[in-house]
Amino acid sequence: MKIFIGTDHNGIETKDYLISELNKLGYEAVGTKLVNSEGDDYPKFAIEVASNVARNSDSLGVLICGNGIGMSIVANKIKGIRCARCVNSDDARKAKEHNGANMVSFGGLNNNDALDLVLTFINTPSAHEERHLRRVDMIKELDK
Repeated sequence: MKIFIGTDHNGIETKDYLISELNKLGYEAVGTKLVNSEGDDYPKFAIEVASNVARNSDSLGVLICGNGIGMSIVANKIKGIRCARCVNSDDARKAKEHNGANMVSFGGLNNNDALDLVLTFINTPSAHEERHLRRVDMIKELDK
């Protein structure tokens, strides 16, 4: 599974840690091609990751910034993206299981908590109960 990861200047260390750990576990984790700098603009990173996820239906995306809100707002502007801002692993599980999220965003987590959140997201099955599928289909209709 391919996992696209992007961050603004607030999460460079966490991004690098996630890429390293996920690759050790056998995932194909890749960072953005954009270069981070002090005061960089988070929308650019969110657009690149979300666009990659939208083009690769079997992939997932991870965004890291100061608090995850701005990144999720931008990502959700890309057709086919359902990005959830999560603050813990339970949020990540519900985002994927209940809402069919294909991306998560967060900020302010230490490396271990970030890895736990991302692994929970990856390993949680996508929405499969009828009620959740019906609701995800309603969301997908908005892309048309």
